[in-house]
Amino acid sequence: MGIVKIDDDLHEEIRRASTVMCRSINAQAEFWMKIGMLAEASPTSSFNDILKMQLEAAQVRVADVAAA
Repeated sequence: MGIVKIDDDLHEEIRRASTVMCRSINAQAEFWMKIGMLAEASPTSSFNDILKMQLEAAQVRVADVAAA
């Protein structure tokens, strides 16, 4: 594990987003970094496509949860 230097304004945005998303500041930053990395690897995929692929890879069956 290492230290990542980020701009103060970006840190504030992460803090605000983490409150809304019920994540720690570190978890929010990690989520954004992971989604950004996946978006660069798959530039034609939308955010929703990326989330769907990640949920499927984790064997989360969203349709079952939504139907309950």
